[in-house]
Amino acid sequence: MTDRETIFGYRMGQTEETLSEAVRMMETGFSPRSIVNRSYYAMFYAVLALFIHSNTSHKTSKHSGVIGILNKEFIHTGKLDARFAKMLYDLFDKRMESDYRDFAEVSEEDASNAVLAAQEFITAIKALTAYVSDKI
Repeated sequence: MTDRETIFGYRMGQTEETLSEAVRMMETGFSPRSIVNRSYYAMFYAVLALFIHSNTSHKTSKHSGVIGILNKEFIHTGKLDARFAKMLYDLFDKRMESDYRDFAEVSEEDASNAVLAAQEFITAIKALTAYVSDKI
């Protein structure tokens, strides 16, 4: 196994673990804010895995920079449908608001929608990378 394959597997493992956390949090009544956070990070880790899989340079640690690279390399080229970029942007904004804005309201519906978006997004990334796992 190459280093790149090892890192890709690691990132996909992070993706699955974080999504699983979001789902379990929903099932056990955790705060919607925490569920949105975990859902967003599951998507973010999936994007990092996609970059590794496709050998896409991503020398930025800023989330907005990673999203910009996703748009340039995968959305604008038609490799990934534009609605997935919107899902990621929307959840990024919701996470930023809920993590950093005072008195931000996050509803159970917001949390449920975040988990559903993350599941759909990750399924699309898995299809694009032909990643198969029995965890999700």
